[in-house]
Amino acid sequence: MDPKELPTDPHRLYEDLLAMLLGTLFVALGVNFYTEATLLTGSTAGMALLMQYATGWSFGLLFFLLNLPFYALAIRRMGWNFTLRTFVAIGLVSLFSELTGQWIAIERLHPLYAALMGGSLIGLGMLVLFRHRTSLGGINILALFLQERYGWRAGYVQLAIDGMILLVAFFMLPLDKVALSVFGALAMNLIIALNHKPGRYLGVS
Repeated sequence: MDPKELPTDPHRLYEDLLAMLLGTLFVALGVNFYTEATLLTGSTAGMALLMQYATGWSFGLLFFLLNLPFYALAIRRMGWNFTLRTFVAIGLVSLFSELTGQWIAIERLHPLYAALMGGSLIGLGMLVLFRHRTSLGGINILALFLQERYGWRAGYVQLAIDGMILLVAFFMLPLDKVALSVFGALAMNLIIALNHKPGRYLGVS
């Protein structure tokens, strides 16, 4: 999603802060579901989950570190305002993903429920962030940069990277976990596609 396609931000500062808090909490809870069920998502979060499963390092730390190289591109492509919002959002997701396990205890979690609800929570969180001119950075910023610099279609770049993440997952996760991860990704993208359309959300305050 290209932030330049969004309308000028009509929200007050406190509205943006509350939205960022809510959106990142949704994403962190969805990631926690995925971690508990050993599932996967796409983009930078998917890379962080794969590395978590491979190394045992925490998702929050990996997610924060993986995003660091992309901030220079974000400043160049979207400006300081968007980049600072994105930096804060990534920091909050990293923090909340660590704290969620201390706030809740999951004794039983069906993998299908984890995939659909986890994907839906991540999608809702991203939707809230998009509507307040914030993102979770990473691969999306790289895709937009490559589109601007070399003319590569951002959607195809994102799809190719997510495809590589999925390919690696076939060698690390059971086949049923990979299939459930695809269902979760469909739920996440469906929520964004149905609710984030030009002109649908005015956000007048």
